[in-house]
Amino acid sequence: MKIHFIGISGIGVSALAKYYLQKGEQVTGSDLNRSEVASNLERLGAKIFYGQQKADNVASDIDLVVYTVAVPKDNPELLQAGKLKIKTQTYPEALGDLVKKHFTIAVCGMSGKSTTTSMTGIVLKKAGLSPNVIVGTRVKEFENSNCLVGKSNYLVIEACEYEASFLNYWPRILAILNIEEEHLDYYRDIRHIMDTFKEEASHLKKGDVLIFNKDDENTAKLIKENKKILKGVKLVPFSLKDKEAEGIKKILKVPGKHNISNALAALKIGRELKISDEKIYKALSQFKGTWRRFEIIKKEPFILISDYAHHPTKLKALLEGAREKYPKKTIWAVFQSHQYDRTKKLFDKFIPAFEKADKIILTEIYYVAGREKKLNISSKDLVEAIKKKSPEKEVLFMEKKEDVPAFIRKNAKKGDVVLVIGAGDIINILKFF
Repeated sequence: MKIHFIGISGIGVSALAKYYLQKGEQVTGSDLNRSEVASNLERLGAKIFYGQQKADNVASDIDLVVYTVAVPKDNPELLQAGKLKIKTQTYPEALGDLVKKHFTIAVCGMSGKSTTTSMTGIVLKKAGLSPNVIVGTRVKEFENSNCLVGKSNYLVIEACEYEASFLNYWPRILAILNIEEEHLDYYRDIRHIMDTFKEEASHLKKGDVLIFNKDDENTAKLIKENKKILKGVKLVPFSLKDKEAEGIKKILKVPGKHNISNALAALKIGRELKISDEKIYKALSQFKGTWRRFEIIKKEPFILISDYAHHPTKLKALLEGAREKYPKKTIWAVFQSHQYDRTKKLFDKFIPAFEKADKIILTEIYYVAGREKKLNISSKDLVEAIKKKSPEKEVLFMEKKEDVPAFIRKNAKKGDVVLVIGAGDIINILKFF
């Protein structure tokens, strides 16, 4: 089979491309710029076109064109596929087809998906189950890749809720980590979000398993309200109050209560697959974390950490985890908010999220071109609101992220902890520290 991927460097699409390459299929793709991800795919045999996307990039002998949900309908490659009558699918649709062919374990929720999916994949791998894993981050144990191709029929996936993508998946085991307001550029409100998670849960059939976080108010409410549609489904709760939580806390290398919760979900999944606790705990103890999830970049002269957190709850959990790990150190939070829409709608939730940071630097909001309009709001507004709530904190607005490294190098002391946080291009400043 010949498959063409539009936007092949995307974190989800690239995993699917790697999966098919390792299965011996022919892969082509396109992207604006060459990246580390694209170069790795080329080494595996992909042919990638860079620069402006063109109709000529789609050959007439292509069997399938896969594209990211961000690709506009008037994309020339997508239009060419239509002219040539080539089957086209979004990434979630293409992954949905893969789900149908496997015993699939899907992990969903507004936060913790990547970490829990990675933990679960590692548990299965270390237990000798040879799983296939597709996840929205790079994992050290998967040779720093977002895809692991195994020999079994097990498939572990990160099931993203954005634009209800996960409704393309019909797993045998579903883990719900948490449900809260997020992606409000698509969802109307929390009720709309709850209804969509309810629909995904309804994909489970008699004998399937639903693993859920009973500490999360909305998730617990979802289960309680929908016992009828879940009739015949095995319900497996997990909680930080579980007796296993303390043991997991002692062995985990990644900090924070949120990661203990993630590990509990992976533990419950492992048990459903008849993996012994001994093997599960050993695998979790060896988990080294993932790309941009409390990723320690360097330790001298200050500890530099990169993290993808962009939702208030994730941000709060990240900084609480940092404070737990480094109780006596000065913690700097360098944050780039992601999307004007998210910043405006969750503004009041962002203000208290920085509580555990000592020094805070906010750069201007990252604008997601093609997905939103610039609104009348700035990170400067957030800085003023944080100052008002916590006048004792040092809170700075630096419009240009490029100004941050020099300021930190000049003002951070030896041993300080500097977290560079956000889902936008804030990652680009790491090389200047």
